[in-house]
Amino acid sequence: MRAEQRQKRIEEYLQRAEFASLEELARNLGASVSTIRRDLTVLEAGGNFRRTHGGARLVNPRSDEFVFSARDTHQLDEKEAIGRLCAGLIQPRQTVIIDAGTTAYHIALNLGERTLQIVTNSLPVANLFTASQRVEVVVSGGVIYPRLGVLVGPLAVEAFSRAHADVAIMSGGGITLDGVTNSHALLIEIQRAMIQAAGRVIFCLDHTKFGRQSVAHLCGLDSVDTIVTDSAAPPELVQALRERGVEVLVATQNAPPQIASLVEPGPPPARVEPPPVPPQRPRRRIKPRAAGESRKPEPSQAQLSSRSPNDAGVGPLDRVGAEPDRGLERSSAPEPPEPGPAENDLGSDLSWD
Repeated sequence: MRAEQRQKRIEEYLQRAEFASLEELARNLGASVSTIRRDLTVLEAGGNFRRTHGGARLVNPRSDEFVFSARDTHQLDEKEAIGRLCAGLIQPRQTVIIDAGTTAYHIALNLGERTLQIVTNSLPVANLFTASQRVEVVVSGGVIYPRLGVLVGPLAVEAFSRAHADVAIMSGGGITLDGVTNSHALLIEIQRAMIQAAGRVIFCLDHTKFGRQSVAHLCGLDSVDTIVTDSAAPPELVQALRERGVEVLVATQNAPPQIASLVEPGPPPARVEPPPVPPQRPRRRIKPRAAGESRKPEPSQAQLSSRSPNDAGVGPLDRVGAEPDRGLERSSAPEPPEPGPAENDLGSDLSWD
């Protein structure tokens, strides 16, 4: 393909998508990244396109279809109803990915004061929780695209490729039985990284997205867990999606918010086990002693007659091997005489001159 033909196709693609990465353009045109980079240098000299880190974008778009502020006014009541219903699916203390769509922005508006960790590439979503004391916001890197209020480019893709989240709240340009498409090609790789990083993928799409195919294919229905839409969605397509195994939730306007999910569940109270009670020994009953009764029982006649003469003086409390009471023992041996003056063998005292 000649250089002029490639540059013409690049120009047509950017007129539709407004932004494209180098890898995306190289894949669509069947050229190398270095060739696409040289073509973008030529197109940038014309003043209609501007090169960015890892891609290029349109300088003066022909319409405001992709402008965030303009898109946020479309189907406003439906987006608010979807936002209330989808916010009720988010539990406290979860990590939630929120993409840059305007419908996803309305989910963020209805999250209330839950304790959450939010990972996003949307500047409006990040600014929404700037003053929140209960929401931790992680913003991906990338190039700021002012018209969308979004961070794009390889840095944003890498950030979500390394992330792990409980839920991803996504938006798209259209949905059919073939899958979800997006009207903005610069967001495709970022959204695919978001889908891979989340345990549950929720797409929030109003009824105008049903049966519509946009520029770029995003994912198949096997990557979608839940779709939240409004009551004007075509019932035939809703039923067909449910038959494919996709959960479809229909929001009604002026419906009350999910109050039950706004209350943070506290930790269950700890169960305190009582200490084990040791078994009690049976208490021996003591018969009260009558007045004048001796503490030591008197021996019976049979006990006295069975004693031998050697047992005299041995009480009933004495046992074999027991030590006698030294304080009561009396000795019958004579006391030794006191020592006197020493005598010699002759029996007389000796004196020395």
